[in-house]
Amino acid sequence: MADQPPNPAPPDPAIPEAGASMESALPTEPDPSARQLAEDALNAADRAVDALAAASKPPGDTQSLDLPDFDAQPGTGDQPVDLALLNDVHLNVKIELGRTHMYVEDVLRLNENSVVELDKVAGDPVDIYINDRRVARGEVLVLNDNFCVRVSEIIDDVTSDD
Repeated sequence: MADQPPNPAPPDPAIPEAGASMESALPTEPDPSARQLAEDALNAADRAVDALAAASKPPGDTQSLDLPDFDAQPGTGDQPVDLALLNDVHLNVKIELGRTHMYVEDVLRLNENSVVELDKVAGDPVDIYINDRRVARGEVLVLNDNFCVRVSEIIDDVTSDD
């Protein structure tokens, strides 16, 4: 008995035998309950879309919405540009006096009285950056014992960095 091969499993009726066509294994008519479930799901989806569309419309008579001409250049029309929307926008403004390159060794030696030499001389214009983009140049002034910068030049091409 040990030399006999084990009994093969009975064939699965859902798996076609070798040489049989696949068409005979597939049902020819879909299950009526599955068809009904699919139609119910499609109808429910259509009702949901219609409900969303109805909810997005204002009640009563529909009116056209007057939108501004977004292609027009600001300030060129009859109406002035309303910049009040920008009043509470925060921007990061930096004034760059100059730049230098230093080795890590030199940076570690810096102390309270160290002097760092920059690539600009006193009186040269300083660069003004807004959100890390250079937009202007100015000159350093002292006003009421405070340092300040007077803008002397607006840079037209804000994408270029020197």
